[in-house]
Amino acid sequence: MAERIAQYQADRGALERLWSFPLAEARGARFERLHRDWLAALDAVDFEGLARPEQIDWLLLRNQVEHELRELEAERDRDAAAAPLVPFSAPLVALLEARVRREEADPRAAAAVLDQAAEAVGTARAALKADPPALSGPLANRAAERVEGLRRGLSSWFRYGAGYQPEFSWWCQAPWTALEQALRDYAGFLRKDLGGLDPDDPDQLVGDPIGRQALLAELAFERIAYSPEELIAIAEREMAWCQEQRRAAAAELGFGDDWRAAQEHVKTLHAEPGGQPRTIRMLAEEAVAFLEERELLTIPALAKEVWRMEMMSAERQKLNPYFTGGEVISISYPTDEMAHDDKLTSMRGNNLHYSRATVHHELIPGHHLQGFMSERWNPQRRPFGSPFYLEGWALYWELKLWDMGFAQGPEDRLGLLFWRSHRCARILFSLNFHLGNWSPEKCVDFLVENVGHERRNATAEVRRSIQGGYGPLYQCAYLLGGLQLRALHRELVRDGQWTDKDFHDAVLRQNSMPIEFLRAALGSQPLSRDFPVSWRF
Repeated sequence: MAERIAQYQADRGALERLWSFPLAEARGARFERLHRDWLAALDAVDFEGLARPEQIDWLLLRNQVEHELRELEAERDRDAAAAPLVPFSAPLVALLEARVRREEADPRAAAAVLDQAAEAVGTARAALKADPPALSGPLANRAAERVEGLRRGLSSWFRYGAGYQPEFSWWCQAPWTALEQALRDYAGFLRKDLGGLDPDDPDQLVGDPIGRQALLAELAFERIAYSPEELIAIAEREMAWCQEQRRAAAAELGFGDDWRAAQEHVKTLHAEPGGQPRTIRMLAEEAVAFLEERELLTIPALAKEVWRMEMMSAERQKLNPYFTGGEVISISYPTDEMAHDDKLTSMRGNNLHYSRATVHHELIPGHHLQGFMSERWNPQRRPFGSPFYLEGWALYWELKLWDMGFAQGPEDRLGLLFWRSHRCARILFSLNFHLGNWSPEKCVDFLVENVGHERRNATAEVRRSIQGGYGPLYQCAYLLGGLQLRALHRELVRDGQWTDKDFHDAVLRQNSMPIEFLRAALGSQPLSRDFPVSWRF
């Protein structure tokens, strides 16, 4: 099965590099054939004759292939919605498809296609300007992305012949130059004039909600046996618990039940400029000592040795106002070119007590240890990287360390509760956004009012969620994955015969997968090809 997984990944990657341009029906047909061939190949495997670990790999690969088929259909729907805004695409796509077939271009005919396409772009723009359709910003942006993808594909097509075939350059240089500029201008027209978006505003929030049916498909792929509405109810319940705990911590600090005032106090307890790396090092060592003293899991000496720190750029902090981590922890803290208010916001948002909850999330036992182990145990499963495993593991430790008294006082508890309420809020705002219930601006307001974010940081969080390249369930995966792992721990440790250390080591050695599959991998119940999504954690 490890070889089959590698072969599938290589097959899909080769076709993605070949068909690297949008709006081609032949592309969809070719990928559909690839995935149906792979389903047939998997059906031919003697599943019952496989060892249990290989049965898990078979189920993972089958789940991936079926998901890719569903994604093809969703991509066709997205292209179909954008196609009326790109009415000139067909002859240009035909040029690119001919290159896929390794056919030599006829320079004179190709020049005519380019020239006519430039004229068609102008005609389309004039028609849409004269009678603008009612168009959402996300749809206009999606169509603009298709235009830009087409332009990039054609640029590669042009460079292949230009300067190499004298006749090609003679015929195609001028019409391609005109068409390339027309496509650039047209993408901007779609965004600004039709979609009401400002291409020059880096702070605007642009997302593309996928809708309830697509969310259900994503939940099935991640093996989550809940509807979006049920997950929202779980998040609301968890958020209510957080608010109760925040009020209790605020009372200990003398703020009555005003958790917002207590949180504002905590935000002032930050390192001075240049001092954050010392804080990170201290918190990292503190977390490792806490884990090892209680023998909670195995931490290889090399894993403790090799992690590193780097400073995050001001530009990147617009998307990531807090740390990101792994083998390298990227520290979000003020740089000298930032505006004064942005510097203060960065320090307040990365204070000592917020950081006590994030350093172990990013390093050990969180993402760094997780990545370290995934390179060494069952590495064939890395392509199946589920955010419910990736982020759920790090979040699980936030839950567990809270239960074990890791927080050193009410300030620490407020720091941990800030992040825990933030994970609840991520479920609420991301699902409501994709269901079409909330605008991006409402998502920002919710984070400010209910979690206590600085508005700049809240805006960055929403931008990262809806336009940062993350899947639609990624923000849900933190808390939900943590709750899944906590439920699995309850089954195997509290109600079973495992120790904490056995459980945590086993989870890391299984590598990344949806948690329902992880439960099957660690359990003993017989497995079958037909593995319904059913676990209610």
